[in-house]
Amino acid sequence: MIKIEHVTKHYGALAVLKDITAEIRQGEVVAVIGPSGTGKSTLLRCLNLLEKPTSGKISIDGVDLLGADTDVPKVRQKMNMVFQSFNLFSHLTVLENLTLAPIKLRGISHADAENKGRELLKLVGLAAKANSFPDELSGGQKQRVAIARCLAMEPSIILFDEPTSALDPTMVSEVLAVIRRLAKDGMTMIIVTHEMDFARDVANRVFYMDEGLIYEEGPSAEIFANPKREKTRAFIQRIRSYTYLIDSPDFDFYAMNGELEVFCERQFLPRKTRDNLLLLVEEIVQLYRPHLPTTTVTLTVNYSEKTGLLTMQFASNRVVGNVLKTEGLDDDLGVNLVTHFAERIDYRADNDGDRLEIEVKKT
Repeated sequence: MIKIEHVTKHYGALAVLKDITAEIRQGEVVAVIGPSGTGKSTLLRCLNLLEKPTSGKISIDGVDLLGADTDVPKVRQKMNMVFQSFNLFSHLTVLENLTLAPIKLRGISHADAENKGRELLKLVGLAAKANSFPDELSGGQKQRVAIARCLAMEPSIILFDEPTSALDPTMVSEVLAVIRRLAKDGMTMIIVTHEMDFARDVANRVFYMDEGLIYEEGPSAEIFANPKREKTRAFIQRIRSYTYLIDSPDFDFYAMNGELEVFCERQFLPRKTRDNLLLLVEEIVQLYRPHLPTTTVTLTVNYSEKTGLLTMQFASNRVVGNVLKTEGLDDDLGVNLVTHFAERIDYRADNDGDRLEIEVKKT
């Protein structure tokens, strides 16, 4: 139904979209997720030709959107868009907002447009607000009116650009409920959203965008349960990270400790968990000291807001062996402390060096 081939979008020297290629089938719901500033909204605006791609091709049901003879207003009637800022006409009533475009663009009679508009207001639970003005509505009600106005044009595709981002949390669920109903009815939709649970439950497929690319895509169950790529996993699990390079036996241990304390405070970790983490770091750094400075070691601490897992990884730039298994250290107090406070210990080596990963026990 929608075919995107090698689409790019540049603003001067800034590349916002980089070689986007994808297909969306009829009746499919695709959620587009990813960090802010990665091109998600720009992709939607290119699909609706609110922004013209720098290069590439977009086609809807075989019609080239960028063709010289393409009737863009007609295409927009087929593929309508709901914005995060509602864009309702404040001087018109709710019902007039719904009937204006069908009358002017589709040539529908005033009576038929009103009848259709009232039906759609029932669909989104706002039949009683037909004669109200936008300023008399809550944010959630305004967005539901915006969805009804979109449906009044009888589109076959709806693009949602973060439809709940401007709403108070108490109003988000009412808008998502309407979108869920549309999904159940088989409407083809592309939804840019930060609502991860909603994306997982409603979307057939998920596009994770990062740095202007579709970094990973797949069925929603697969993407959310078992993402294949590191950035996707970090985003979905809301992983916060701290990194420190240890390149000398005389590195500033106290500065690193201070930064780790700040990292733990920002994640609101319990005092006991922080103490355990600092103790583990101190003991393992001591085991790496004999290999410095001929070896550099990168410490990475990851905390998942979603799972509550706190892990630390020591990555060396050459193979030095598992420092916890060094001969003669079997009864070492430091090694015993690490074993006691670690939930899991994994070691692996490859051509790039060592990786020692430890999951800190929850307290």
